[in-house]
Amino acid sequence: MNKISIVAVAATALSLTACEASVKEEGEMPSMDVEVSGDAGSLPEIDVETADIEVGTEEVTVDVPDVDVKMPSEQ
Repeated sequence: MNKISIVAVAATALSLTACEASVKEEGEMPSMDVEVSGDAGSLPEIDVETADIEVGTEEVTVDVPDVDVKMPSEQ
């Protein structure tokens, strides 16, 4: 489960840093009349292009060396 968390965090970080956002239209603050009503204003239009990410799995066999540990004898 720990490996899955690391992969998920890495994929999220990559997807957030690998995108380009360009503002098409600036937003504006609403003008408010406190006593009656106000103009709602508008949100900015933003075009976001994200990177193409392909995720998959691959089964790999890893050779692990044989290690012999010799403990020092007690005197």
